Amino acid sequence: MSSVLFAEHATQDGHVIGEITLNAERSLNALTLEMIEEILPRLQAWQTDERVVAVLLDSAGEKAFCAGGDVVNLYKAIKGDGEPDFPERFFENEYRLDYLLHTYPKPVICWGSGIVMGGGMGLLSGSSHRIVTETTRLAMPEVTIGLYPDVGASWFLNRLPNGTGRFLAMTGSQINAPDAVHLGLADRAIASHYRTDLAQKLMDATWGEGKQTDAHGVVNSVLREFEQASQDVFADLASPVYKSAVLIRELMDHDTIEQAVDAVLAVNSDDKWFSKAQKTLAHGSPVSVKLIDEQLKRAKHMSLAEVFQFELALSVQCCRHQEFPEGVRALLVDKDGQPAWKYPDVSSVEKSFIDELLVSPWEKSPLADLH
Repeated sequence: MSSVLFAEHATQDGHVIGEITLNAERSLNALTLEMIEEILPRLQAWQTDERVVAVLLDSAGEKAFCAGGDVVNLYKAIKGDGEPDFPERFFENEYRLDYLLHTYPKPVICWGSGIVMGGGMGLLSGSSHRIVTETTRLAMPEVTIGLYPDVGASWFLNRLPNGTGRFLAMTGSQINAPDAVHLGLADRAIASHYRTDLAQKLMDATWGEGKQTDAHGVVNSVLREFEQASQDVFADLASPVYKSAVLIRELMDHDTIEQAVDAVLAVNSDDKWFSKAQKTLAHGSPVSVKLIDEQLKRAKHMSLAEVFQFELALSVQCCRHQEFPEGVRALLVDKDGQPAWKYPDVSSVEKSFIDELLVSPWEKSPLADLH
């Protein structure tokens, strides 16, 4: 069975809705290079196909839309058990896919139910209509594996208010549906049981001539109806990020990242969500924390294309050092939960080491054609 399924659904007025289903339920639909290489050409074909008015991006199973990228295969390649150019090929193609979604001229409706982390966030964030449900758990937890939030996170985390993006990146904190909508990381909160009805409603809609502006309006009209019908499902869900907004702003308002880390860890809180954020930060990679701070500073005024070029260079460099493979080993391969980080804490991380990671390995980026 293929790890990605494609379908074309006829609408009642003679158009087509393309559907892409991530179909690797056992691995929580984690994105492999093979999956990315199947999705890219199909999206490109639908982009110029006049019959296709919209694309629905969803996944198999209830647990996860996409729990991340295929970091275990990256680990194997880094450790010499695989093709040495695999990391570059993987990240280049993943970022091409994310960039295509961000710039796609037709509506892309992403059903982001269940776990949406790392590479899954790249797909959701690039889609024009980002749906979350009562089971959604968004996160960029790369601090736990010695990496940094990529897949365009330099773009979307920098657009969150008052240091929230930096806090979420440092702590790998999970975000539920109400918080995702409030922060602008999602567009609609819709009850998960409407998934099948939504696809049917899109097929029953009147798409007219299928002009881009009309198509986005049709999708909005359908989603708005489901969102209004779903309000009771979300009424009792807490919004921990929103609730902690003033505190997060205060904690991130320091002159150095070391001071911000100390401030977060010093808070005495009985809030479960915040306590988990503290625990993740305390056990996360000091290199990642320092790198995240520099990443967000440098990317603040970059264009979307520049962000993906910047992240490609940084991701490839991370694969050439030991922090990232060590984090993957401890969390996902040996699963001993005891990573041997290069530095004991954030204040020990040498500036020269971070500067080295931030040097592009090429004179001309493999993504130089993005514009």
